[in-house]
Amino acid sequence: MSKLIKIIACGVSCLALASCANLSSDLDESFLAKLDKMELNSRALVAVLDRFEEAQQTAVELKEFNEYKLPDLSESLLDRGKTLLGTPYVWGGSSLKTGFDCSGFVGHVYSEELGIKLPRTTREMLSMDAPIIARSDLAPGDLILFNDQGRGRVSHVGIYMGDGQFIHTSSKRSGGVRVDKLSNSYWNASYLQAKRVLTEDQIVPVIESGEMLSKISQ
Repeated sequence: MSKLIKIIACGVSCLALASCANLSSDLDESFLAKLDKMELNSRALVAVLDRFEEAQQTAVELKEFNEYKLPDLSESLLDRGKTLLGTPYVWGGSSLKTGFDCSGFVGHVYSEELGIKLPRTTREMLSMDAPIIARSDLAPGDLILFNDQGRGRVSHVGIYMGDGQFIHTSSKRSGGVRVDKLSNSYWNASYLQAKRVLTEDQIVPVIESGEMLSKISQ
């Protein structure tokens, strides 16, 4: 439809030019001004249609990204996390060099693999603007927040892997970065909330900045 409108607009422009070429010299100047305005309007219409087509193409690309890329992103995220299995637990740590605490590990994985910056502490992650996900709707890549068997405030975070498992770093005694089951009596009793980071609102700004593409291509 937009192509047809473009053709019509171009035709109007051509007719206007042809009319100007064939008109006698004594033609009323106001009529010539109207023809000029018609030509300008047709050109403006073509420009608007070009922008509309670009917007449509962008929308299609975003839809395809959401449908086909989000599962791939969660997979690459978890693959990155698995490479860190066994990395020592260090309170306040947030790098491979120093070791990780729980929020440092989660933030490192998201930042290094996808270029997504998360809040530094579990309390800030609990408060961040991200969809809260029901336990029955958990998907790989979701953040799982815990407290100590229902006592007190949020105290721990991990990344859901699917099949009832999550990856996290717990303590020096537990061996650092490891995989556990949500069905474990302690983690089951400590489950507090889940949040989803891999959403369009979170990902699109990173895509537009080009940061995610540079991370994935590494």
